[in-house]
Amino acid sequence: MTSAAAAEMVEKQLAARGIRDPRVLQAMRKIPREEFVPAGVCELAYSDAPLPIGFGQTITQPYMTALMAESLELRGDENVLDVGTGSGYHAAVLGALARRVISIERIPELCELARANLRRTGLDSNVTVLCGDGSLGVPEQAPFQGISVAAAAPSVPRALLDQLDDPAFW
Repeated sequence: MTSAAAAEMVEKQLAARGIRDPRVLQAMRKIPREEFVPAGVCELAYSDAPLPIGFGQTITQPYMTALMAESLELRGDENVLDVGTGSGYHAAVLGALARRVISIERIPELCELARANLRRTGLDSNVTVLCGDGSLGVPEQAPFQGISVAAAAPSVPRALLDQLDDPAFW
C-alpha cells in the first residue's frame, strides 16, 4: 500500500463525512493500516469497511476509528484507555494523539498480534497492550482523561466510568 491510499481514504471517507480534527486526519494519514490487517485482506486495508483479523474479530472501519478518536477531543497530554485492542490499529491512532495509551484486549492471541504490529511499525513507544477483561478497565493505571471502547456491551460498565479523570462527564 502507499501513502496515496491513506490520503485518499482520509479525503473521501473521513473529511468528506465531517471529520475535522487536523490531528486525527494526520494520524489516519500517517499510520499504515495495512500493517494491522492480515496479509489476505491487505489490498482492502483502506476500504470503507471493517475487515476480519481472526478470532471472530474485525479491525474497525476507518471512519469509525476516526470518529471515536475525534470524539475524545485529545490535545496530546492525556492518558487514554482503549478497550478492545484487536490488531492494535486504533491504539496506534490514539497513541499519535495522546501522551499515553493503555489498551486492553481479552483474546490472548490478539494481544500478542497487537503488540507485534505496534512494535514492528515503531508505534509502541507510548502504547501498552494488556490482556484482560476490558469491562473492568485498568484501575491501577487510572485516572484516564478519555476511554474508547471498540466492543459491544449492553451498558457502560461502572468500572470504566469510575476510572475517568472527570466522573462528572457522565
